[in-house]
Amino acid sequence: MKIPVTSREAPELADYVSLRDSQLRRRLEGERGIFIAEGEKIIRRAFEAGARPRSLLLAPKWLPGLADLLEELPEVPCLVAEEALIETISGFHVHRGALAAFERPEETPWEVIHRARRVLLCEGLVDHANTGAIIRVAAALGWDAVLISPDGADPLYRRAVKASMGACFQVGWRRMSDPVNELQQLREHGFTLAATTLAPDAVELAGYRAPEKLALMLGSEGHGLSREWLAAAEVRLTVEMAAGVDSLNVAAAAAIFAHWLR
Repeated sequence: MKIPVTSREAPELADYVSLRDSQLRRRLEGERGIFIAEGEKIIRRAFEAGARPRSLLLAPKWLPGLADLLEELPEVPCLVAEEALIETISGFHVHRGALAAFERPEETPWEVIHRARRVLLCEGLVDHANTGAIIRVAAALGWDAVLISPDGADPLYRRAVKASMGACFQVGWRRMSDPVNELQQLREHGFTLAATTLAPDAVELAGYRAPEKLALMLGSEGHGLSREWLAAAEVRLTVEMAAGVDSLNVAAAAAIFAHWLR
């Protein structure tokens, strides 16, 4: 159902206004239960994963590329506006040509996570791009799930979805609510908790043999893992680096650890 849009005041545009304001978008997306997908590839992956669309916002030249999806879902509003108006509405350059609003899917149940073999745990990661990149790492390297601490970035915020290239629809993930108890539950279900750290007593990754079930902890961009999470770990792991380099971006570190421990 194509709906021409010529003004940013159109009520159908409410889901797309001021997407650059991340705090506002997190609040609105939480209240409405939605997320925004950007670009044809990510929109298609959301559809394929079973996410329920609310609407699409497209510039006219991008209609042919998504024509098959529009034919499959004729009841879904397709808002059509010129690119300049879309940028005014969203607050950023939609260089991938298309936006779509979806209802947020349910998070992966704990029962499924407890049956997994390889899980990434993210504590305090506030950068949406890092969170999305880590979920993409999990998908690419065969890890089963990603757990996000209560204060972590939203995996379904637009920038995280974009950084994950839609892998957030492929890999199971869940936001933790009580990390102390939930870490203990992982141990009770057979997981070894491994902390990534620069501590002098950490075991070098190349010398570590991974157990059958492993939960790998990744700390915040600034300070790493908290004392509480480090205390919960049964082993501390580190990557040997060249002199003069004291750390790695958390997403880069996640890729190295996840590849070695897969």
